[in-house]
Amino acid sequence: MSEYKKQLPLITAIDKPFWEAAKRHELVAYRCLNCGTFYSHPTDCVACDKPKMDWVRVSGKGQVFTFGIYHQLYHPAWKEDIPYNVAWVKLDEGPLLMSNIVECKNEDIHIGMPVEVVFDDVTEEVTLPKFKPVK
Repeated sequence: MSEYKKQLPLITAIDKPFWEAAKRHELVAYRCLNCGTFYSHPTDCVACDKPKMDWVRVSGKGQVFTFGIYHQLYHPAWKEDIPYNVAWVKLDEGPLLMSNIVECKNEDIHIGMPVEVVFDDVTEEVTLPKFKPVK
């Protein structure tokens, strides 16, 4: 595996289950097991009065909620990727995740585009969930 030069996520005790699941090529989201409400990040449930929170596996399917194409270099590690995209994907289960859309041209990305998760093993310790168009 070649040296990965881009920024890596800061993995904390709070989000460690998310990154451990990604390493197994599984996508998880935080959910209230009492009422079923999903969240993008660990929090207490605001939808019910008896929250019981845990990470649960999700389908990995969703759609592009919004996105941007970056043409300016903000960090030297991204030089070879200019222009690159950053997208918010709304999972079918509800939460939003920020990632990249891969396996398509930037000009083909559009709001509402159906996507599914793929996993990029960037280091021995970190796997990044990214999304590709559903064919």
